Amino acid sequence: MSDKSKELLQLYRDLFQKVKEIYQQDSSLTVKSLLSTIKRGKEYLALKRHADEEQLQLVEEFLQRDIASFIAAQTEDDLSYSPTAITLENTLWHWLGEISDRSQVEWHELAQQFSQKGLYHSGDIVTQGTLTCTHCGYKMDIEFTDVIPDCPECDHAEFTREPLMP
Repeated sequence: MSDKSKELLQLYRDLFQKVKEIYQQDSSLTVKSLLSTIKRGKEYLALKRHADEEQLQLVEEFLQRDIASFIAAQTEDDLSYSPTAITLENTLWHWLGEISDRSQVEWHELAQQFSQKGLYHSGDIVTQGTLTCTHCGYKMDIEFTDVIPDCPECDHAEFTREPLMP
């Protein structure tokens, strides 16, 4: 190996050591951002002074390849980079969002029930439950969210709701 090749190899090793140091400081860097950071450093400028354009192009290709391999090796055991783990996490957040949305609706309905002081009228919209006519005591079972009709027994329009059971 010629002296120039040895010198370029040592400069490349120094450059790659700098890659490791920078990545240890900020492991969120990508191959592209790491390469661009390295190209602005003094180690790269030293390499640029000793290499011709063709050698520099070759070094950049090697460096990009080696940075990608280095990052892959560093993140190999880290599940946060796994596509399966990312999909699972996104699904979990989606489910939690749906649960949160439903519980917000339920809390809103409960707050609305409290503001009605337990009285419901024909034309109100309610979710499932049992309504009792305040006039004749007739019980209506509501299975799905629906508009309250007049009492089928006495045509009265005011109802109370039996406590919700879990």
